[in-house]
Amino acid sequence: MKEIVAALEARRETARLGGGEKRIDAQHKRGKLTARERLELLLDEGSFEEFDMFVEHRCTDFGMEQQKIPGDGVVTGWGTVNGRTAFVFAKDFTVFGGSLSEAHARKIMKIQDMALRARAPIIGLFDAGGARIQEGVAALGGYGEVFQRNVLASGVIPQISVIMGPCAGGDVYSPAMTDFIFMVRDTSYMFVTGPDVVKTVTNETVTPEELGGASIHTTKSSIADGAYDNDVATLIQMRRLMDFLPANNVDDVPELPSFDDADRIEPSLDTLVPDSPNKPYDIKELILKVADEGDFFELQEAYAKNIVIGFGRMEGRTVGFVANQPMVLAGVLDSDASRKAARFVRFCDCFNIPIVTFVDVPGFLPGTAQEYGGLIKHGAKLLFAYAEATVPKVTVITRKAYGGAYDVMSSKHIRGDVNYAWPTAEIAVMGPKGAAEILYRSELGDPDRIAARIKEYEDRFANPFVAAERGYIDEVIRPRSTRRRVARALAMLRSKQLENPWKKHDNIPL
Repeated sequence: MKEIVAALEARRETARLGGGEKRIDAQHKRGKLTARERLELLLDEGSFEEFDMFVEHRCTDFGMEQQKIPGDGVVTGWGTVNGRTAFVFAKDFTVFGGSLSEAHARKIMKIQDMALRARAPIIGLFDAGGARIQEGVAALGGYGEVFQRNVLASGVIPQISVIMGPCAGGDVYSPAMTDFIFMVRDTSYMFVTGPDVVKTVTNETVTPEELGGASIHTTKSSIADGAYDNDVATLIQMRRLMDFLPANNVDDVPELPSFDDADRIEPSLDTLVPDSPNKPYDIKELILKVADEGDFFELQEAYAKNIVIGFGRMEGRTVGFVANQPMVLAGVLDSDASRKAARFVRFCDCFNIPIVTFVDVPGFLPGTAQEYGGLIKHGAKLLFAYAEATVPKVTVITRKAYGGAYDVMSSKHIRGDVNYAWPTAEIAVMGPKGAAEILYRSELGDPDRIAARIKEYEDRFANPFVAAERGYIDEVIRPRSTRRRVARALAMLRSKQLENPWKKHDNIPL
């Protein structure tokens, strides 16, 4: 028996070395950890259970039968993150550059199937060069099988992709269909076709970083939800994110011990909104002062900064925050902001995460660029997302809520459950100046009369009480009591039940 156990340990040791010491050293020299080192950081110590350690490819073309390495370029299994079950796979760049073969794909498929059956999140760590060319269509078939499972798991279990090296060709589409994508600055990149192909086809000369680095995907394309400086920082943040997410679509949100009094009063919020309606303020200050212990996990921080999205907690339970940001474009809604927020709202609704919305929106961004770019459909995505959501929705209007943007931002008319306004709120079709100039166009030649008309409109509509009189606002609250009022509303809505009419699926204006 001793010899058998010794042989088993020797085989395991060989498998754990992946592509060997030389390639591991090369990986470290690039500033990257190996697949197994990454999983050790991501998962609780000693919790990782590896599957399919000894799987090898079956390819016999191009001399591949002479090159077989146990594990075949991906490490798969399950473990716990802060005590909660998670399934994982990590591409191993030291083995055939992490390229996907039929056997490699089957390992990932097995973990995807297990995660779906166990109703537990799945996290994929990507560091690979795409499909294994030697296997041809067998590798492509493997991709298709993985993609199909991404779709079936969507909205059932959280799926997180972490890009920690190259991710090219077919490899990019699996992350693209997951809930969140995170990248590592300077060492990771994503693109469908690489710089060489781009040079050949379009004659553009571009580096991998310029084509699909973290800086591009967090600021321009919105592909990535965030980027961090190195492997260690990224994996620590993934552990933090997991604490906010339920295990699946029928589980309740996680509840952590909270040492922050739900009745906490924040007097500083009484002066957050400036006296001048055109002066900006930072909406993140409101989020941080309302959320438990100022803990806010922001998503897509560098993209469409005129809207803020992310996770926080109220009384220890996860909530999703959506807020217009007056510091950028006056908090206006444009195509990018609408898509960014719509996807987040839909994720929250999939996984029973209540949504808290802070509104300060002067409308939709005008201009040909927006209209030609499909603002109508992009804006409709956010409207659609809020309107179909059945989770608890609490809305606080802090200042401006003008025009159609008022309706879109989780208003009472699209089934907002509890809608509050601060005394500084202005709910109207448009701003006083624009309204007066339309209503009293014949008086435009007289500045004094127009000024009086603007003042008249302000007195009538630049407040929350017209909406409150109609029941569109449930209560006008003092800013300092926002945390208490929101926390109580969420507690009251904890057992909310609302169902949309049966359908195969909806047809959101994509």
